[in-house]
Amino acid sequence: MDIISQLQEQINQIAGIAFNTFGTLQRDAPPVRLSPNYPEPPANPTEDAANFAEQPKLMSAALVKAAKQFDALVAALPLAEGGEEAQLKRIAELQSENDAVGQDLQRQLEAAEKELKQVQELFSQAADNCLNLKKPN
Repeated sequence: MDIISQLQEQINQIAGIAFNTFGTLQRDAPPVRLSPNYPEPPANPTEDAANFAEQPKLMSAALVKAAKQFDALVAALPLAEGGEEAQLKRIAELQSENDAVGQDLQRQLEAAEKELKQVQELFSQAADNCLNLKKPN
């Protein structure tokens, strides 16, 4: 897998961890009284306070680990050599190479279409001869 694909995969992993972390915190957070004017919120008897206290630590550790892996992948990216002018020159070279290959492919496509048309005509003649049961000239 190339480095860009690895970076994309790592970003997806970070997003997934963040999504799950926020959802878990939202789901499992104990109710909080917003104002003295409101009644005391009911306690959730299924909540384990010790487990809830550990979850944010574990999830944040996973998020930090994924971020560090992302940073390591970014550090592994090749540095641009020669500055902006060299990059622009290389882009121009690649573009001209791409244009040449594109023209070659276009010629090959036209030749293939011409050959396909000839084969279709021959097939049509052969089918007509078979259907008409007449001998070819």
